[in-house]
Amino acid sequence: MTEVLSQDEIDQLLTAISSGEVETQEITQAADQKKIKIYDFKRPDKFSKDQIRTVSIMHETFARLTTTSLSAQLRSLVHVHVASVDQLTYEEFIRSIPNPTTLAVINMDPLKGSAILEIDPAVTFSIIDRLFGGQGEGTKFSRDLTDIEQSVMEGIIVRILGNMREAWSTVIDLRPRLGQIETNPQFAQIVPPTEMVVLVTLETKVGEVEGMMNFCIPYLTIEPIISKLSAQYWYSSVRRGTTTENLNILRERLSKIEVPLVAEIGSINLKVRDVLALTPGDVIRLYSVRKGDPMVLKIGNRKKFLCRPGMVANKVAVQVTKRLEDVSKQDFEELSTDVEE
Repeated sequence: MTEVLSQDEIDQLLTAISSGEVETQEITQAADQKKIKIYDFKRPDKFSKDQIRTVSIMHETFARLTTTSLSAQLRSLVHVHVASVDQLTYEEFIRSIPNPTTLAVINMDPLKGSAILEIDPAVTFSIIDRLFGGQGEGTKFSRDLTDIEQSVMEGIIVRILGNMREAWSTVIDLRPRLGQIETNPQFAQIVPPTEMVVLVTLETKVGEVEGMMNFCIPYLTIEPIISKLSAQYWYSSVRRGTTTENLNILRERLSKIEVPLVAEIGSINLKVRDVLALTPGDVIRLYSVRKGDPMVLKIGNRKKFLCRPGMVANKVAVQVTKRLEDVSKQDFEELSTDVEE
């Protein structure tokens, strides 16, 4: 720590320098000696400050998504935020968590290896109590999860992993999968004890119960994308908006969406009293179309194609004849016939 000199000490120092009792070179050498930094070769730092900062930004997004999803599922006030991001050995991480606890071993496809998501017992039992119809109170004593409770937590963790995939999407198309749930930290040896890991600590509050969620990622797992964990790459990816990986994800999701397809013969405006007076056998004359005119094929609420009705294998069908983008203004005028005609 830098010491603050008093005015008397400053005056004495200036007097000593001017009289020659103290050389300025000696002061410079003393200042240089204080710049020496102790380095422990047994636990080398493998993550730079820039990379740690990027990991923190990614998981701030993950924390916001998790806050929203858990609040909706539990119908309770949930708050999750990043408390710290540190690098330490795997042994130090294992020793820092309680026993028993909820340890989820996560397969980090397409990355090799696994990671660990640890949820504090107080938070775990608060979530379980809330889902079982309680007020979300935590347990007063530590115990292992029952088979039913473990099954419930699997569903919660799978939902959390979906948020993780979205938070990591700027860096990699991560597809995390739940491998298994352990309660004893000694049974979750995914890397050697001396291996360096990055530990993301998330302060979690469910109702009135507070606890921690820890996400532990070994260096061996994250090493293939370590070059992407930089502020320059992160912000350039954000500015690009959509990368090739994002476009592939969007195409995959959009291809599974169902949209209504409607072949519209025509339309007419009727008064409400006329609609209420309709009975079976009544004929409604569509003034906007004539016999033989093509029908309009609507996708959702947008008119996209012209088509003609027909039959295919004893079923009513329509044949697309033209895109509406290709239809000229004259074609539209021919489709609409005024009542006076």
